[in-house]
Amino acid sequence: MRVLVTGGAGFIGSHFVKRLVAGGDDVVVLDKLTYAGNPENLEGAPVDLVVGDIADPDAVAAAGRGCDAVVNFAAETHVDRSILGPRDVVETNVTGVLTLLEWARETGGRLVHVSTDEVYGDLEAGGASRESDPLRPSSPYSASKAAGDLQVFAYVRTYGVDALLTRGSNTYGPNQYPEKLLPLFLTNALDGEPLPMYGDGRQVRDWLFVEDHCAGIERALRAGRAGEAYNLGGDDERENREITERVLEATGASPDLVRRVTDRAGHDRRYSLDTTKARVELDWAPMTSFDEGFARTAAWYRDNRSWWEAIKSSEGYRAYYDTQYAERLKA
Repeated sequence: MRVLVTGGAGFIGSHFVKRLVAGGDDVVVLDKLTYAGNPENLEGAPVDLVVGDIADPDAVAAAGRGCDAVVNFAAETHVDRSILGPRDVVETNVTGVLTLLEWARETGGRLVHVSTDEVYGDLEAGGASRESDPLRPSSPYSASKAAGDLQVFAYVRTYGVDALLTRGSNTYGPNQYPEKLLPLFLTNALDGEPLPMYGDGRQVRDWLFVEDHCAGIERALRAGRAGEAYNLGGDDERENREITERVLEATGASPDLVRRVTDRAGHDRRYSLDTTKARVELDWAPMTSFDEGFARTAAWYRDNRSWWEAIKSSEGYRAYYDTQYAERLKA
């Protein structure tokens, strides 16, 4: 199969690309190479890398020529960035998805759109989200992802497009850009910098190792039904403060580095996914325990300083970090 992977130079996308290549598929990567897209993530994978925007129909048509399917990882994914600049997420997360759907409509190719558990909103009271539940996004990011999801369903019904989507839980692992909680805390701890914990640290996320997430997306690509959504979760819920404690243990950093900072605006307390549908229809289940996945992740960041030091020393990263955390850490 020849597959176009959009956002394939990012975190989850690059792991997915390497998985397909290892399985014998022919892969083309379309990536805008913004702050989180990194060609180094594709090192060792014989793929065609096309620099372009998924919101650009010409770029999508050129990169997708001869492809049987497109798997869309391209997204503005960070909630804090969406709060700082809510308009920025719409172009990629909504207009970009529409452009890919038009490609699928015109070519007859399959589209797998990679979405998020955040579209379901807060589940502080308990329970787990099912694919049939209403969408209740809480942030500009999750609202834009929900809009993209709904366009997928609309194109399947209206135009008969061969499209489906997956909704993954909080994914972690090697090569994750150091703005999300785990890579940020690991790299800060290794450098003796503060660990800015939002609020009371009692926010709960379901943690899914990146290789398990990619396995589920591949199963959706090969066996998923058009018009369907599939929840891919790790079935391993943990509070942010527990993750922080794990980071301190793994790095030997001082607990004094942990700094409670003002909570994120509109911060959801808990996400949880019911993965029954994916287990039954896709014959998928997460295989990596959190203990194993965390150990592998911590070791990777410890052993690959050059990768993340180059990112964290860049002007763009420092400007964002200072904007996001400087005043909070002073308080």
